[in-house]
Amino acid sequence: GNQNWSTGVTGTTSSMFAIRDWTLTAGRFFTEQETKAAAKVALLGQTVVNNLFGGADPIGEIVRIKKMPMQVIGVLAVKGQSPRGDDQDDAIYVPITTAQKRLFGTHIPGTVRVIMIQARDMGLMSKAEEEINALLDQRHRIVKGADRDFTVRNLSEILAAAQSAYNTLSLLLGSIALVSLVVGGIGIMNIMLVSVTERTREIGIRMAVGAQESDILTQFLIESLVLSLVGGVLGVILGLTGAEIMAAMSDWPVLISWQALLLAFAFSAMVGIFFGFYPARKAAHLNPIDALRYE
Repeated sequence: GNQNWSTGVTGTTSSMFAIRDWTLTAGRFFTEQETKAAAKVALLGQTVVNNLFGGADPIGEIVRIKKMPMQVIGVLAVKGQSPRGDDQDDAIYVPITTAQKRLFGTHIPGTVRVIMIQARDMGLMSKAEEEINALLDQRHRIVKGADRDFTVRNLSEILAAAQSAYNTLSLLLGSIALVSLVVGGIGIMNIMLVSVTERTREIGIRMAVGAQESDILTQFLIESLVLSLVGGVLGVILGLTGAEIMAAMSDWPVLISWQALLLAFAFSAMVGIFFGFYPARKAAHLNPIDALRYE
């Protein structure tokens, strides 16, 4: 067709897809022979496919990159946005030799921008980093103590930093949630204490006709539990609504964990029982005679 789309083109080897654990929804990856021969083949991201072919099957079709015809041999599975907000599906991948010799005019075989390396084990990451630095120092003829013209990024260190930031954020949010629970619990306790005071005569009448202390205690605990669960339901509704609004504004997907929702209701129930126990106990220990005299 005559459809045009502006996107990024990356030259790479087929091993990159294995390292990044990327899969295909159709077609195949390019082979080692195609890389050696600088074959005119390409893998498309789903965004590119949607804009160039719509609902049609792109396998075997020809796309032109810088006026160079490329045969589509595969379609990458949807990956969504990167942590930086980039559309990872808006990309085309070709053999690195094809990019160097046919597209970008870089004929120096060793000219690359990024090299991805996978260690055999997480415990070998630091050792692998040292060996990579030593090898590149030798290849680039960098003497000891001189500034390097390359950077090696150890993902284990990046993950550790991200985990630390996540733990700090979790602690902060947990502290806010704890304070909110305590404030909410105190509010429930005050409401129930007012209810006990206003219903003192009613409690006295119930005791006079045979209600036991356990009956009064259970009644007020249930009322406190219902009050806290209603608050929990309203909180969940407001939280989900806020998350959906933020997702629509930022164009980020929202993942709702049902386990988290159940945990929220469980905490609401515990708060209601814990902070409702004192008012319920106070109601249960009222003297029936004094309660009947209360005006």
